Amino acid sequence: MTKPKILRKLEGGDRRSIGRSNEVVAEVLAERKLFSDLFAGFSFDDPVVRARAADAVEKVSVIHPEYLRPYRATLVGELARCEQKEVRWHVAQMLPRLRWNARERQEVCDILTGYLCDSSSIVKTFAMQALADLTTQAPELRPAVLRQLKKLTVRGTPAMRARGRKLLAELSGSIRRPARSAKGRRAG
Repeated sequence: MTKPKILRKLEGGDRRSIGRSNEVVAEVLAERKLFSDLFAGFSFDDPVVRARAADAVEKVSVIHPEYLRPYRATLVGELARCEQKEVRWHVAQMLPRLRWNARERQEVCDILTGYLCDSSSIVKTFAMQALADLTTQAPELRPAVLRQLKKLTVRGTPAMRARGRKLLAELSGSIRRPARSAKGRRAG
């Protein structure tokens, strides 16, 4: 498979750096048809390209969650099972940006709950946030999510405990969640 030009911009260095990811995001936002080439970065063997493609796809999806629609099955299938932590934490961020039916929401919840057992505390923290975000479209999941968050707020890493306290306060209504802007809208 020939690597699209946009993905060649994501090569080099190591996974701790986003490289030219923000430049790629700007290009995709200017030319939507590049999104499919960018999404193809998930299928390359190079973990640096996968990590940076995940970062760029996630950043684009903040503004245009609808771009993810054609990739729904891939997000909950192949990508959700990917073991690479950088892919997982970005998948966790993207999943609640799509609208899911009741069966799909449960599948998404199961994926995110599985991420809570990941060895990466970053993956776990983003999964906590994603579960809380998912309850806005799936109120039936709220009791189970609250139980999970309470556990993680006690036994998680310092970052998880801090995020857990914030999310519990938001979900219990003691602080208001910020209103979603156009950037935070969901796609069906």
